[in-house]
Amino acid sequence: MSHGNKLREQIGRPGTTPLIGVFDMYSASIAAQHYDGMFVSGFGFAASYYGLPDIGFIAWPDMVAFVQRLRGAFPHHHLLVDIDDGYVDPEVACHVVEGLERIGASGVILEDQKRPRRCGHADGKQVLPLDEYLHKLEKVLATRQELVVVARTDATDEHDILRRAEALAATDADVVLVDGIRSVEWIRRVREVVGGKPLLFNQIAGGKSPRLSLGELTALGVDVAIYSTPCLFAAHEAMDRALTDLKHADGRLPEVEPGHGVGVQAATRLLERNIAGRRPEAEEVPA
Repeated sequence: MSHGNKLREQIGRPGTTPLIGVFDMYSASIAAQHYDGMFVSGFGFAASYYGLPDIGFIAWPDMVAFVQRLRGAFPHHHLLVDIDDGYVDPEVACHVVEGLERIGASGVILEDQKRPRRCGHADGKQVLPLDEYLHKLEKVLATRQELVVVARTDATDEHDILRRAEALAATDADVVLVDGIRSVEWIRRVREVVGGKPLLFNQIAGGKSPRLSLGELTALGVDVAIYSTPCLFAAHEAMDRALTDLKHADGRLPEVEPGHGVGVQAATRLLERNIAGRRPEAEEVPA
């Protein structure tokens, strides 16, 4: 079964499918021990690869190369990839989608933002005319073979949110995402207008959307939850704390006791699993 169909099958099961945002190979190595699905976050990748905010700096060859490394290390995990607006042009979007499917991505998220784009939970977002976005989306849908395509709107006007969500649900996209959705009531309203189409919810710490459990999301009719930045923000906090402690200890590293804490041995063991993951006899991660 293709990677796209595996993810499609997972989304069709009861409950809400969680996909954990990763920003580099190390964060993916840790996430892979806990979850069988990853979200290749544009916010995280822009921060990690460029040291820049998620406002349109990502070049598509860099993202494709990252996904190729991920698939090599994690052959059995779902990989949903944020491709922003398809890197502006419909032709580029189709080329990227074709390449990502060829190297083993499970799915992509295509948004309707106008350049200069913004993080989905930031102020100042502007969207393309709906017809222009639908034209791009339809070309992408005609290009993909079995790849899952998530149609995303970043509309902020209440009437426009519902109008666009309904229009996206009427396409052959597999899933609909309204990003930056602000309340449980609005999740219910979007769920109603998209009908039977699977619905995705984006959770980001400190963002505009409510913090909800998987059980709560399932009760609201949400089929997929992406957690864009837990690894990135946890790394930020942990690194800042570790370096502060190092400074206060006059440069003396903390002692790593066997079985407690992370040192060179624990890190090496984690990374050695990625070598094993490439072997044909490697077992699939249980769903």
